[in-house]
Amino acid sequence: QVQLVESGGGLVQPGGSLRLSCAASGFTFSSYAMSWYRQAPGKERELVATISSTALITNYADSVKGRFTISRDNAKSTVYLQMNSLKPEDTAVYHCNALRVVPGIERYWGQGTQVTVSS
Repeated sequence: QVQLVESGGGLVQPGGSLRLSCAASGFTFSSYAMSWYRQAPGKERELVATISSTALITNYADSVKGRFTISRDNAKSTVYLQMNSLKPEDTAVYHCNALRVVPGIERYWGQGTQVTVSS
């Protein structure tokens, strides 16, 4: 059974930091690109960051560049999102996503973890 379980969310003051984790099981983690998405109330889901299966390539939304860092540990089947200098506009539910396109498209989603940035 495929599972993606996010953790590490919470309430933090502006300027603070959080580290999200997403533990994967039930599939070959090292074969999948991993991403973090977020969705704030009343807004479209936004791609935050992506890391390739080998961790050689990372991409970030312009809104988080220089503040967020995505990383992965294939031995632990876990992907991380280090979030620094948090802003109120970073408030959202953060979901991790696994994607493989070869030999066929397979995509999995986690349930999400709430991040609230407020004083």
